[in-house]
Amino acid sequence: MLNEEIALVDRCLAGDSVAHFEFVERFQTMVFGVCLRMLGDRQEAEDAAQDVFLRALRSLARWDRQRPLRPWLLTIACNRSRTYLHQRRRRPAASEFVDEVADPRTSEQAGQELWHEIRLALDQLRDDYRQVFLLFHEQGMSYEEMSQITGKPIGTLKTWLHRARNEMLRLLRRKGLATEVRNDAQES
Repeated sequence: MLNEEIALVDRCLAGDSVAHFEFVERFQTMVFGVCLRMLGDRQEAEDAAQDVFLRALRSLARWDRQRPLRPWLLTIACNRSRTYLHQRRRRPAASEFVDEVADPRTSEQAGQELWHEIRLALDQLRDDYRQVFLLFHEQGMSYEEMSQITGKPIGTLKTWLHRARNEMLRLLRRKGLATEVRNDAQES
């Protein structure tokens, strides 16, 4: 896979426009997924993902050929998403208007509502916690890979992931969507 990636990068660096399209096509789902999960807004994630590819293609000459391309791209995606989050906080909040409508819920709608509540809980996490949570649970990355992307020690990442999970549970319990698990062995 690394040789295949190196050949693609070499074609991009040589100015092959077809290679640029192949590069984006190969990694777009992964990059967009990370941006969408971190930002929670499709339009903003599309903008961030486009920005990631522009930056990556301009910086390909600096990519370390001894390392896989995926973590390098994910690092750029995480950094760009954090920048977008920071910029979002500095903008005035848009007012939201909620229409009051009847609520005949189907089980599919209930599942969508649960996903929505999980998304809201995820959005309330600290940026660092959210990033680690998404890299681990959504991207299936190891602590070593996450350490390369974030530049943080593995111990810190384990702590952040533990805190992110606990915070998610706390937020979901508060809304009645998760229950406290009792351990009878501890009560004896």
